[in-house]
Amino acid sequence: MYLEAAKELLAWIDRSPTSFHAVAVMKEELEKAGAIGLSEAQRWHLEPGKRYYVTRNDSSIIAFRVGRELENYSFNIVASHSDSPTFKLKENAELEIRGHYTTLDTEGYGGMLCSTWFDRPLSLAGRAIVKSGDTYETKLVNIDRDLLIIPNVAIHMNREANNGFKYNLQTDLLPLLEAGTPTKDAICQLVSETLGVAKEDIYGLDLFLYNRMKPTILGLNNELIASGRLDDLQCGFTSMKAFIEGENEKSINVFACFDNEEVGSGTKQGAASTFLKDTLTRINRVLGKSEEDYHCALASSFMISADNAHAVHPNHPEKTDALNCVYMNEGIVVKACASQSYTTDAMSAAVFKGICEKAGVPVQFFANRSDARGGGTLGNIQSRTVSINSVDIGLAQLAMHSAYEMAGVKDTYYMEEALRTFYSSHLESTEKGLQVTQ
Repeated sequence: MYLEAAKELLAWIDRSPTSFHAVAVMKEELEKAGAIGLSEAQRWHLEPGKRYYVTRNDSSIIAFRVGRELENYSFNIVASHSDSPTFKLKENAELEIRGHYTTLDTEGYGGMLCSTWFDRPLSLAGRAIVKSGDTYETKLVNIDRDLLIIPNVAIHMNREANNGFKYNLQTDLLPLLEAGTPTKDAICQLVSETLGVAKEDIYGLDLFLYNRMKPTILGLNNELIASGRLDDLQCGFTSMKAFIEGENEKSINVFACFDNEEVGSGTKQGAASTFLKDTLTRINRVLGKSEEDYHCALASSFMISADNAHAVHPNHPEKTDALNCVYMNEGIVVKACASQSYTTDAMSAAVFKGICEKAGVPVQFFANRSDARGGGTLGNIQSRTVSINSVDIGLAQLAMHSAYEMAGVKDTYYMEEALRTFYSSHLESTEKGLQVTQ
């Protein structure tokens, strides 16, 4: 069961080189499960017992299922993110080098481990905006072949390469597209041929580099998975699958996957946007509920902010806390921080621990070393617009923000089981605390 869940995850990730593709794959899976697509630009009509989804910018998605018994309803929300650190192509991208090479002018997106992008096959994916009459249409782009490489400088020409060399994104990390006489408008021509559209009809491009190395299962006992974009598609896809399989008639289940977490979430489609709030209030209104009903529902609602966590590194165990440290294949990670960069508190941790007990899933606890600054994630950002009980969780992994990351085979299954149990539970705020029933 562990291997099957891991293989399914890796197949999904392989189809998702960018956030645009990840959302397209999620839409496909949701539609197979009977979910109905909605548009923010059109009126909604919702029916109890049915699933729906809505996207923003083609790179963020929110799906929800309306329960049939909503007298004391609440929202069961799992939030993750669709983006990963990479390099984005600039508008004018092709650089001629002495008339013999063409490299691509890129800029960093998120905090990637730069060294992991060298000397491996890369390609481009994202979206193109194509003009058709008076309409500007979005089309997914994936140059599905080994196209680019970022070559290292030989050790003979850079004797400091193994002595803490600092990479410059503008000079050291530009991918090589072509060796020989430069081809004019090569990228636009390549996209044109890939999409089967005229070059002059392409009005905009959002293209990103992606690692062409296939996801794999490895380790002496097949206990590890390796892939690009595990952070955070591992959480995104497991929460989507749990949403499809879990049902709860007394609540409104919500699956949210936001873009732009790696660059701060401050976009119209990021976790700091109004996307979740707009969706929840709209659901409430269309179902005939009042504003007072909405605020009562929020008081009983619960959000799981799902974003991967740092496993103890085998070569550097000193980088993690002595006691609050986590390992791959040993369960879901609950993350907490006194600075509140994670939303976990005693109540939300207890509720999630109880859910994992019902699911038969192990739990681990993570905190940063007290002398080290940790990262933030979706939970506390989203709580600025939708303030509800929330817990930050993830799955333990190594090489976070590398072009090729590593995690445990068992943990994908654990996450699916725990989130399925969450989506099958009803939460209600009472005088004594937060009551969880199934």
